[in-house]
Amino acid sequence: MANKKIVFTGGGTAGHVTPNIAIMNPLRESGWDITYIGSKNGIEKEIVEKENVPFYGISSGKLRRYFDWKNFSDPFRILKGVGEAYSILRKLRPVVVFSKGGFVTVPVVMAAKLLKIPVIIHESDITPGLANKIATKFATRIFVTFEETAKYFPLEKVLHTGSPIRKELFEGNKVEGKAILGLHENKPIITIMGGSLGARKINETIRESLDILTNSYQIVHLTGKGNVDESLMHVRGYKQFEYISSELPDVLAATDFVISRAGANSIFEFLALRIPMLLIPLSKNASRGDQILNAKSFRKKGYAQVLMEEELTKESLLLNLDSLVSESEVFLHAMEQTSTQNTVDLIVDEITYYSR
Repeated sequence: MANKKIVFTGGGTAGHVTPNIAIMNPLRESGWDITYIGSKNGIEKEIVEKENVPFYGISSGKLRRYFDWKNFSDPFRILKGVGEAYSILRKLRPVVVFSKGGFVTVPVVMAAKLLKIPVIIHESDITPGLANKIATKFATRIFVTFEETAKYFPLEKVLHTGSPIRKELFEGNKVEGKAILGLHENKPIITIMGGSLGARKINETIRESLDILTNSYQIVHLTGKGNVDESLMHVRGYKQFEYISSELPDVLAATDFVISRAGANSIFEFLALRIPMLLIPLSKNASRGDQILNAKSFRKKGYAQVLMEEELTKESLLLNLDSLVSESEVFLHAMEQTSTQNTVDLIVDEITYYSR
C-alpha cells in the first residue's frame, strides 16, 4: 500500500485519547503517517503533542440532550468544524479516519464521508454516546469494547474488539514503582484514580479515611489537576500526585488494589493487569449514566466491587474495601478467565483491511 496515511480523532477527556495512542504506536512502527484532529482547546492537544504527532485543532460544538441557549449557536460551530476538517482531510488525503468519540469527532467523520474516506469508530462504553450515535451514519466499521454494545449498532458494521490497551502498561516494574513512590513498607498498595479531571467526593472521602487506611495500606492518590492537599504532604504511607504519565506502568505494577471511577478504558486496563478494583462510577446527576452500566457489567462478571457515589461515605468506603481485599482471590480468579485476545493487533489488522 503506497499511501499509509491515517487521521485519528477523539477528545473531550483523556479516555477518548489514550486508546488512540495505543493504536497509533504500532501503526507508526509499521510505517504509517499519522495525524490527529481534535478541538482547539481540548485536553487531547496536550496529550497528542507529547506523542510527537502533528495536531490540527478545529471548531466543535457540544451536543446536548437538554435545553441550553448554546444549543442555538453550537450547530454553527459544528458546521464551521466540518468545513475546517474538510480542508484538512483534503490536504492530507488519508486512506482512513479512526474516531474514538467525543463531540469534536462529529465534524471530522462528516467531512470524511463527504470525501469518501472510510471511517472506523470505536465505542468504549456499554451504551453509545451521542457523538458516536451520530457518527454511526457515516461509519464504515464500528468497534465496541463490551459485547453488550453490539445491539445498538447495525450488525453488518459492528465488531466486538475489546478495549485497546497501551503495550507499555504491561512493561511496568514493581520494584521501580515502589522506588518512584517511596513506599517500602510491607503493606498492600492501593492506587486511587478519579479520572483525568479528578473526583471531588472520592478525594474528600479518602482524606477523611486516611487515619484508618494508612494503618493497613499504603495509599497512592491521583487527585486530578489542582487537587493536591498540601497539608497532607507528609502523612506517612500517603502519596499524592495530580496525575502520573510515563511512570504509570511502574506504579500500576506495584499496585495491589485500585479504587477508581468506571471509565471503560481504565477499567479494562485494570482487568488486563489483573488488579482487583473498587469502582465508584460517576453518578447519573453528573453524566448520562454510562459509568454506572460499565461498573455493573464488571460486577456481574466478577471483576469488581461497586460502590455508588450517592452511597459513598467513610464507613461505606472502608466496608467495601475490606470486602474487596478479603475476596481478592475470587476477583482474580474471574479475571484470569477473561480472553487474552490482542485488541490492538485486531484493530490494526482491520484498519489495514479498510484502507486498501
